[in-house]
Amino acid sequence: MIRNYNLTIKSLKWPMLFIAPMLLLGGEASATVVHGHSASVFQSVITGTVVSKSDGLGLPGATIMVKGTQQNTVTDMDGKFSLTVTDPNAVLVISFMGFKTQEIPVAGQTTISITMEEDAAQLDEVVVIGYGTQRKGDVTSAVASVKAENFNLGQVKDAGQLIQGKVAGLAITNVSGDPTATTSIKLRGNNTIGGAYQNPLVLIDGIPGELNTVAPEDIESIDVLKDGSAAAIYGVRGTNGVILITTKKAKGGDMDDVQYTGYISTAQIARKLDMLSSQEFRAMYPGPDSEGGSDHGANVDWLKEITRTPVSHVHNLSFRGGSSKTNYIANLNYNRQEGTMLKSDNTTFRGRVEINHRMFDDKLLFKFSILGRENKYTSTADGGSFNGDAYWQALRRNPTDPIYNPDGTYYQNPQKLDYRNPLVLLNEADGNVKTSEVRYNSVLTYNPIKDLTLNALFSYVKENRATGYSETLQHSSATIYGFPGYSSISGYNRMEKQTELTAKYDKTIEKNKFSILGGYSYIEKDRETSNMNNYRFQDDYFGGWHNIGSGYALKDGLATMNSSKNHENLISFFGRVNYAFDDKYLLMASLRHEGANQLYGTNNAWGTFPAVSVGWKLTNESFMQDQKIFEEIKFRAGYGVTGSQPQDSFLAVARLQYGPPTLVNGQWLSTIIPASNPNPDLRWEEKKETNLGVDWAIKGGRLSGSIDVYKRKVDGLLYSYNVPVPPNLFPTIVANGGTMQNKGLEVLVSGVPVQTKDFQWTTTGTYSTNSNKLESLDGRYKSQSDYFLTGNVNYEGMTTQSHKVQVGQAIGDFYGFKVVDVDAQGKWIYLNRNGERVNYADFAHDPNDRQVIGNGIPKWYLSWINNFRYKNFDLSVNMRGAFGFQVVNEARMNYEGTQNGYRDNRLSSVNDLVFGKALLSNTIAPEFNSYYVEDGDYVKIDNITLGYSFKDLKTKYLKSVRLYGTVMNVLTITGYNGIDPEVNTTGLTPGVDSRNRYPTITSFTFGVQAQF
Repeated sequence: MIRNYNLTIKSLKWPMLFIAPMLLLGGEASATVVHGHSASVFQSVITGTVVSKSDGLGLPGATIMVKGTQQNTVTDMDGKFSLTVTDPNAVLVISFMGFKTQEIPVAGQTTISITMEEDAAQLDEVVVIGYGTQRKGDVTSAVASVKAENFNLGQVKDAGQLIQGKVAGLAITNVSGDPTATTSIKLRGNNTIGGAYQNPLVLIDGIPGELNTVAPEDIESIDVLKDGSAAAIYGVRGTNGVILITTKKAKGGDMDDVQYTGYISTAQIARKLDMLSSQEFRAMYPGPDSEGGSDHGANVDWLKEITRTPVSHVHNLSFRGGSSKTNYIANLNYNRQEGTMLKSDNTTFRGRVEINHRMFDDKLLFKFSILGRENKYTSTADGGSFNGDAYWQALRRNPTDPIYNPDGTYYQNPQKLDYRNPLVLLNEADGNVKTSEVRYNSVLTYNPIKDLTLNALFSYVKENRATGYSETLQHSSATIYGFPGYSSISGYNRMEKQTELTAKYDKTIEKNKFSILGGYSYIEKDRETSNMNNYRFQDDYFGGWHNIGSGYALKDGLATMNSSKNHENLISFFGRVNYAFDDKYLLMASLRHEGANQLYGTNNAWGTFPAVSVGWKLTNESFMQDQKIFEEIKFRAGYGVTGSQPQDSFLAVARLQYGPPTLVNGQWLSTIIPASNPNPDLRWEEKKETNLGVDWAIKGGRLSGSIDVYKRKVDGLLYSYNVPVPPNLFPTIVANGGTMQNKGLEVLVSGVPVQTKDFQWTTTGTYSTNSNKLESLDGRYKSQSDYFLTGNVNYEGMTTQSHKVQVGQAIGDFYGFKVVDVDAQGKWIYLNRNGERVNYADFAHDPNDRQVIGNGIPKWYLSWINNFRYKNFDLSVNMRGAFGFQVVNEARMNYEGTQNGYRDNRLSSVNDLVFGKALLSNTIAPEFNSYYVEDGDYVKIDNITLGYSFKDLKTKYLKSVRLYGTVMNVLTITGYNGIDPEVNTTGLTPGVDSRNRYPTITSFTFGVQAQF
């Protein structure tokens, strides 16, 4: 059989006539087309072997490609290859993950032996740290970095969701499907009770912001400073860790680049509660009201009435261009999100421009950027977004209730307590919240001499938010509660200025490499708020929030108005030294000295926060050079101190406020009364953290990871103590007192289990634990007890406190009655404070019989991220889970009780046997007890993305296109019976699955990424 053909075709008239039959015979054809004369054909078979320099073994799966073509092959199990080239000047490009790519000219050779050297690029990867960057291999603190190519795709809310599951120790949760909601983040546990800083510091190109300030599509990388030695350079602001967001940057080189990314998405409620249908409800409560039943004749799925199939879309257009002297990037982003609930939405437009210009022989670099953000969303709750009461009312509402009365008005049934038509709450409310934010940022970088860099950063942020909200005369506020036409307006203005001046000197002298940084920072913030509400409007046409003064409640002195102003500043001096000897021994030491106006007038207005960390690159030692296993082993140890000031200002002095009015000379005047006690000894909280870690990588880069263990201790917790009056002026005083501890373990492992020419599988797993303990509440002032209660749960028209913060225990404990069984009549059997079983009739419900019945903070987290590539296809599957915690199921507390005097709808589980023994007795009053606290452990298949890339397109303008589809929140594996065990885990009241909670969603996305 003919296999190879070398042809010279002198005319273009019949090429396929000759070539096609030969291809059909199974041959390979190579042809040269000429006009009027013949041309010779060059062809040479190149064979060779690719081996590793470190051990001399062949490298299977290495790719050999002819540069500038699609011709390629891959080495076999012994590292051998064979490739035919048709150009005598061909250049072979040899690549293999974990090794340096090589280019070798053929130059007449037919046999080529290639020795590949391990690539330290992973160690040379640059990560962002405080006030600069550092080689990853030189980092001595606990720092994580995620680049844009590894971000999560799909209908992401903000920057937090981009890295969800990718950073060990960083807990990122999505607790709401509301399109205005953001992710909740927590790093290494809770660290304060009453401090000013509760969450990690978020910096966007060095300027404080929020996770949703910048468009996710406009982010280049996200770096996380996890431990005290890394975050201490930011002082008190970094006490809960630091998240550094770097936006996409302009690039020089006389090139123009245009990129478009966009997607369209829809969603559905991930999990719905199984409520009784109208038929099931009739069977439970047959007959009309007059006969003791609750059948009102209709068949309504109330949840369906307030939901929809949403359509969301995002468009991002990025322009980059310029020269090596002057370049720019401009980014435009439009984001329109619809929620699964009616009248829930969120529209944001962002624009960012950054210009870089070099001058004075490239010694001076000037950067200027401006970021504008316009946001608007519909409001069906006073000052908020979606009214969660509408969801609550839809679940509890009798499914036989009609939507409308015969005359077309809404059916309300005002005789039932707090019973409202959910469609009234949505359709008869109108409002919106508009936010405008502009961020100006300029940076001057000057290099007067070699190795010295002077940097000046100036930023100005201005944010304005206006809310307007009205309820019609048909709203429940008018027809049930007597507030006809209730309306409100409010305003919020924020100004923030920042100046940072730094000088950095870098020098390498033989084996000594060091960097010295010194700086000054000044941050000033002003906040102003105002609000007003009014009601008793005579109609729905000329009143409302657009004409709020026309309501008669204002004329009758019943309207309310409030305003406030707050000013803060923070002044800091800081320095840092980095030193490396012989690329083996590493040192970083920093110091920050700062003062805040919250402590103005105290004896401790300034705080000093030191940090030190060291590293040892074991694999760079001479005695490790002959080992064949590890590419890197680096040990790290760090210690750092950060802190937090009080939330309120000027607590060192006695503050005053208006009190109740009194009659003076025939006039009513407001009295002036104390607002706080003075405490000149107030000082900073101090968090002292020790971190031990190791980074490791197997030769070839196929397996790597890190392990960190940490211990945090917070001294001088800020707490409000009760004090006697007199001698004190006020019944409480804010003072420093107790201590809190957090400790944990973080593990990250990344690997490339399979790599061939066409297929690659990369995988990353993370594991983290955290244990928290409140060691003391007392200091100079003594607490009246060793615990305090906080938080609330709601059930059947009642509210009770839900959490207990107890010395010697962890933050997040639920506190309620403990039930262990039911009797034959379906009545609770309790466990009292002495551990004794007590029947329902004998149990006094003494508050002292409450006990800890669970904890809402997970003890450990897992994530597993897998990425697969086959030719131009790519597939990613992300999984994550949280374990060792409980959830308060408010839905069951509200909809499972059999004592249903309001005849609200019930969960289908109302018919389940309690503890497998009996139905709950209908004589049992609703209450908060341990039966409604469930294990919250879950594993989620969080994100599945399938994509296809069209590369090296032979078009003039379009370089590449990638199409992808993503499903988010695909599957939750859990024993929890509520809508979603992923609930809030931050603050002092974690773990409550509220009955008003906007249900989480499963989203389906189709997206395009194109480069022009």
